[in-house]
Amino acid sequence: MTQHTTLGWIGLGNMGSPMAKNLIKAGYPISVYNRSADKTEDFKTIATICKNIGQLVQTSDVIFTMLTNDEAINQVYAEILNEELEGKLFIDCSTISQECSLTIAQQIKAKGAGFIDAPVAGSTQPAAEGTLIMMVGGDEKDIAKAQPYFNKLGKLTKHLGENGKGIAAKLSINYFLSLIYQGLAETVLLSEKLGIQRKDMLEIINESASGSGATKVKTPLLIQENYPPAFALDLMLKDILLAQKAGADFPLSEAVINTYQAAHNKGLGGDDVIGIIKSLK
Repeated sequence: MTQHTTLGWIGLGNMGSPMAKNLIKAGYPISVYNRSADKTEDFKTIATICKNIGQLVQTSDVIFTMLTNDEAINQVYAEILNEELEGKLFIDCSTISQECSLTIAQQIKAKGAGFIDAPVAGSTQPAAEGTLIMMVGGDEKDIAKAQPYFNKLGKLTKHLGENGKGIAAKLSINYFLSLIYQGLAETVLLSEKLGIQRKDMLEIINESASGSGATKVKTPLLIQENYPPAFALDLMLKDILLAQKAGADFPLSEAVINTYQAAHNKGLGGDDVIGIIKSLK
């Protein structure tokens, strides 16, 4: 960290807020902006609150964005592109379409700034703990500049190539997770039909070769049958549809899309992703 490097953070949702706080804990001076001002309450005594995007961009050297979807990203970067950007570095941690990310990268670079797509693997707990996996696409020099910040946000940084490759890895891993969660939900429901208690089946899964971090983190939710969103079902549906658009055309693709879409249609989109079990049941 150089004395004069100032960070900016746009997007203080379930993931953005703990990630920004980890950079603050590491001692980096940071400015924050969120469209809904109430999300900045936690930052009043620890960061500079900006009233608009222009103010944040003007006063920051390295700017992170962590937003929900293509629409939100396009709105924010439309404002960013109105500013003087020469020499700045933009790091987008959002999960968006590869096409959208590449377009923004091109526009940012045309104004003399750097751009990295750096979506993350991990939900709210790893975000708070600083143990995310950073999947990054961009130029070597930009990655080197960003590495100290990535070290505070995650346990692993994978530079996968040029712009767009970080997004490609993120869509792939989330596609896999969608299959794991559907398989987990179906297995729990089958075992219950056969007279096995849910907690017993989950213990067997987690202690066997089929257990993983993904199954273990969802176990308490399944046992309590309460699904507060660490990663909302609607966000997973968005990501599976992005994966489909990017080329996921496999035997399981249609089934998993249908499952998450049906859960959304039943009003479960705000639940945690493993809440699909309520729809499958």
